[in-house]
Amino acid sequence: MKFAIGKKQKMTQIFDIEGAVHPATEVILENMTITKICKKEKDGYDAIQIGYGEKRASQNKRSKDKEAKTFEGTKEFRVNEVEQYKIGDKIDAMSLFEKGDVVSISGVSKGKGFAGVVKRHNFGGGPRSHGQRHTERSPGSIGGGLRCRVPKGMKMGGRLGSDRTTIKGLEIMFTDKDSNKILIRGSLPGKRGTLIEVKTL
Repeated sequence: MKFAIGKKQKMTQIFDIEGAVHPATEVILENMTITKICKKEKDGYDAIQIGYGEKRASQNKRSKDKEAKTFEGTKEFRVNEVEQYKIGDKIDAMSLFEKGDVVSISGVSKGKGFAGVVKRHNFGGGPRSHGQRHTERSPGSIGGGLRCRVPKGMKMGGRLGSDRTTIKGLEIMFTDKDSNKILIRGSLPGKRGTLIEVKTL
């Protein structure tokens, strides 16, 4: 399985050989370093933990080493053969992916705050006739009856967005190894700068 960490950038469009236009999202891939190896015998599953990005270390570390740096964050990926990896190995993300690869994208969607049932669950709202004034976008009856409680899972207004979202079957349309950028067909979850996990299916 191929995997990488990237950051979502702007959306654009790309033309294929036949002249058809396709929407695409630009992603900058981060170089990765293996920081931990999880084995089934000890941890219950096979996976590797990678560190991505680079940021300035804490003042305590810099007091010992002025040029000390640390990772921006870490992520775990499940792999089948952990024996081929070693702690400290560096992975060049751009060398893993090529044009035409079909990938799965995971990320956190945009947060939209509190939303009603029309926006959150695609309810149709009430009729626009017979003196309707204040309840056009209301949820309507929630089926109270004699149970004296709201059933679990009832579709109602609430927080929308900021959820982990996965989109499968997206195609890599262009790669640029000089700038560590790839173009993925379609839209991706999140806003600019959102952390994106790219994995082959």
